[in-house]
Amino acid sequence: MMTHTFRLLMAAGLLIAAPAMAADMQTITLSVKDQSFVPQNLSVPAGQKVKLVITNQDKSPVEFESYELSREKVIPAEGQATLFIGPLDAGTYKFFDDFHREKTMGTITVK
Repeated sequence: MMTHTFRLLMAAGLLIAAPAMAADMQTITLSVKDQSFVPQNLSVPAGQKVKLVITNQDKSPVEFESYELSREKVIPAEGQATLFIGPLDAGTYKFFDDFHREKTMGTITVK
């Protein structure tokens, strides 16, 4: 049975380690401009968690959505959002703007 003090020390250790782990994480940037993702194709390493920063440069909101990644996030007009994805197996994962599905699509290739 863990003591209360041991639990507090474990929690403190996790709080100290979390920023260091996040600092080591690869950051991938994605923009939305004129209802298009820029770049349309991203590449990320297999087996690693990555930070995806999405900047919406348009004057209307977009909804980043991916069934394969199990992610959806509304990004306000001229706003920004951060998503964490992975670790992922090798392959290609599709994403799209659910508000402009016919126009705004992209892929993430995991190698």
